[in-house]
Amino acid sequence: MGELIHNSFVIEELEALGIKTVDKLFDPAPENSICVIRSHGASVDLIDKIKKMGYEVIDMTCPDVKKVQDKAVSLVKEGYFLLILGKQEHPEVVAIQSNAKKYSKERVLVINNLDELIQNSDLIKSQEKVGLVIQTTQKLEFLKETVNYLLSIVPDIKIANTICRSTSMRQNEAKKMAEIKDLMVVAGSKKSANTTHLAEILSKITKTIHIESALELKNYEELIKNSKEIGITAGASTPDYIINEIKNYIERTK
Repeated sequence: MGELIHNSFVIEELEALGIKTVDKLFDPAPENSICVIRSHGASVDLIDKIKKMGYEVIDMTCPDVKKVQDKAVSLVKEGYFLLILGKQEHPEVVAIQSNAKKYSKERVLVINNLDELIQNSDLIKSQEKVGLVIQTTQKLEFLKETVNYLLSIVPDIKIANTICRSTSMRQNEAKKMAEIKDLMVVAGSKKSANTTHLAEILSKITKTIHIESALELKNYEELIKNSKEIGITAGASTPDYIINEIKNYIERTK
């Protein structure tokens, strides 16, 4: 149900194996049909609907995403007004919000950026206590900005840093690399949140290009030739062979 991960090359490989990406299902389910819940998770209502159609459900929600869902539910049950930091339409955020709203529809709010937080400041100030979770692939800077602002307006705040450890490590290591490179190449899907955030972070440090495959490097050959030091990093869902193809292309061009 939806792309298992945000990488078109992996999705094509799965299609070749007979694992189809779909946006809607046959109802009732054909005999012996299996529906996989992707790594980002799915809303409670959608999972219930799939089961009622007669599909065997295999839940492949990332364990780190499951932890955010559980933390969000825990905070709402404890009476906190819940802020979810992330993109409203992102499937991971949709699933987190759906789980939390099982227990309180009115006490859950998704915030995409600092401007949205400030726009909702009156609502947030009116709460006795505020809980906070964050989409696993968001930037640490966004969490820090939000916490600093909330500390000035909220008397009781409970913060859960639910950014995936792998995402945090990747961002920190890539930043260190970018500080000593003329050019950074970020490999991964343009639909991948953790990859696009990585490119945004590095672009503030050094010249950065975000590509999905080595084929796109044809557009940057002059830039590659004129760069003395080039670093390569990638999003969580980028296969190793894609990274190696990019590395080999750059070495040939240099």
